[in-house]
Amino acid sequence: MLNFESISKAEINSQYFPFFTVKHAISSEDFHSSLVLDFPCINKGGSFPLEAVSVGESIQKLVKELQGNKMRKILEQKFQVNLEDKPVVTTFRGYSRMKDGKIHSDSKTKIITVLIYLNDQWVHKNGLLRLLKDKHNLNSYIEEIPATMGSLVAFKVTENCWHGFQAYEGKRCSIQLNYLYGNALSQHNLRHKLSSFFKKLS
Repeated sequence: MLNFESISKAEINSQYFPFFTVKHAISSEDFHSSLVLDFPCINKGGSFPLEAVSVGESIQKLVKELQGNKMRKILEQKFQVNLEDKPVVTTFRGYSRMKDGKIHSDSKTKIITVLIYLNDQWVHKNGLLRLLKDKHNLNSYIEEIPATMGSLVAFKVTENCWHGFQAYEGKRCSIQLNYLYGNALSQHNLRHKLSSFFKKLS
């Protein structure tokens, strides 16, 4: 399902922090409609763990490939890190609030962040992830990531991996994959209050 050839060929940009992007990370347009249909119904803001949502077959297959050895080896090679035996966490976002998108860098518990967008189409100017040169200016960006189907970005988590987007409220579907440091899984789960996510969806 993933276009591993394009992902493998994507070039790393390390001028500010290491990242790469792929505009068409889904191997065939034939998968697009099923991914839209199989994406979990999320009408609230925030991130929801895989275990807390109901997903269809195509999303299950996509997550399996994102978490699989082939993707892991690509990430290891590109970012020059060892991800073997590192815990991996997958979360879903389906709805953006006006308060979302503020400039931030990812938690120090994370090694690598991978985001893939699964919106059928995107005609809005806002809500597009921007990888930033600094933490002060949302308009000073290195690259703006399309939110369309199969748009993928992966970056190494550093102190200056600043990113954010212009405020947008509405449906905005994405899957996020994070490789964590071995001793960080419980800390990560606590920070994101997974138990509260389960309650939200119950």
